[in-house]
Amino acid sequence: MPEYKVFYFNVKALGEPLRFLLSYGNLPFEDVRISRNDWPALKPTMPMGQMPVLEVDGKRVHQSLAMCRYIAKQIGVAGKDAFEDLQIDALVDTINEFRLKIAIVSYEPDDAVKEKKMITLTQEVIPFYLTKMNVVAKENGGHLVLNRTTWADIYFAGIIDYLNYLTKLDLLENFPNLRQVVDNVLSNENIQKYIAQRPVTEV
Repeated sequence: MPEYKVFYFNVKALGEPLRFLLSYGNLPFEDVRISRNDWPALKPTMPMGQMPVLEVDGKRVHQSLAMCRYIAKQIGVAGKDAFEDLQIDALVDTINEFRLKIAIVSYEPDDAVKEKKMITLTQEVIPFYLTKMNVVAKENGGHLVLNRTTWADIYFAGIIDYLNYLTKLDLLENFPNLRQVVDNVLSNENIQKYIAQRPVTEV
């Protein structure tokens, strides 16, 4: 079995879906949490100078979705053929698109601009994405695609706390089918073990 290390800050954010996937598949990994103070010295050693980074037998790779897709294939939660992979990728890309739309507003430095953008985000963008995905989750029996647990479900469960943090909302409050997607993942014994021992973080 390969030796896995995950390099990321001591937060959930973009690292948590990868940690969730490794945990779900019961793949042992070293959870390397980098302090903000140590990051400047470490940054030049990382591919593209960013994290999260996955190390597989000493070889480091970047890009969070690519890493998640790779682990998904190792643990049997990817598609069974190219078209299934396409369907899963489409859902994950939609979640990531949603995340980016939230992040652009959340990290807007101008308070006046942010206030205006936040209105559009909360009244239009968030309801649009969550309503669509809630219907999809209902059609797929509490999953985001293919009527079974795929890495789309695990990715979503891993990223939702971060999205709630950015928006200061409980995004799933009025979307019971999406809540079921997350609950299905969180009920996994390996995920529960990981959550029980992970550091408590604000983000």
